Amino acid sequence: MNIELRHIRYFLTVAEEKNFTRAAQRLCMSQPPLSMQIRDLEESIGAELFLRTSQGVVLTEVGQAFLAAVEPLQHQLDDAIQLARHVANGEVGQLRLGFTGTSMLNPLIPESIRRYQQQYPKVGLKLEEANSLKLIDYVLEDRLDIAIIRPPRQIHSSLAMQQLLNEALIAAVSVRRDLAHGEQPLQVTCLREHEMILSPRSVSAGLYDAVTDACQQAGFEPKMGQSAPQIVSILSLVAANLGVSMVPESSQQLQIQGVVYRPFAEPVPTVGLAVIYKQHLATQLAINFASILQMVCHQGAKYSSESI
Repeated sequence: MNIELRHIRYFLTVAEEKNFTRAAQRLCMSQPPLSMQIRDLEESIGAELFLRTSQGVVLTEVGQAFLAAVEPLQHQLDDAIQLARHVANGEVGQLRLGFTGTSMLNPLIPESIRRYQQQYPKVGLKLEEANSLKLIDYVLEDRLDIAIIRPPRQIHSSLAMQQLLNEALIAAVSVRRDLAHGEQPLQVTCLREHEMILSPRSVSAGLYDAVTDACQQAGFEPKMGQSAPQIVSILSLVAANLGVSMVPESSQQLQIQGVVYRPFAEPVPTVGLAVIYKQHLATQLAINFASILQMVCHQGAKYSSESI
């Protein structure tokens, strides 16, 4: 007979209770089958484990040696079961999180990370910053579990994407330009004659698409000027008066000397922020983080609408 885990569990319960009847009740089984299982275990070992008495049972010398050997196994099994449950619930492990540089400027994203760490303190975070198209590739290649992106017009069918929020776009202009002055919100059409500084679509598809869509809806094609790989580079070129740009509202946290931020009039153009992960292969770690992101962003949007 092969010794199975159930035989170990039966043995440990009888050894603890020192009585077959009480052990059977604890194991939710009748006493005769329990006695038979212990007999099978003893036959497999080739020695008696218990001495039967009128008061119950006591361990033999062999039984005591066997108990000392298998008790740690039970503890290890209990620990393994507990660990498996923690992993299944996404409570331990490492979350590989990607994000775009501009996404972290929105205070709701750092707040989501803070709450996630607070709720899942045993989960480690491995963070990676890249542009949205690279982040999409990294998730597809299983280099990341989840990523926060500026969503492009199309997304790979194997990815699940949850829209987090739409962030207002604002104009970034040089203090030397007439556009920098005035108290009224700008019309998007005011940018028609100015060269637009953006990251190439191959670098920042989501923001590029949002800006070109806003211009087209206003009735013109943007005049593309210099390009830059990151938001700080874009703003630096704006400060040098090489053109203007449209950036997420949260970018105005970046105080670049010589750059003025102006809001747009209604209807205000927006750029999205979304979270992506593998549709059918998402880890529980990723699902938990996406859930917290959705909750924080929903609460943030609700607070913003109530304060208007």
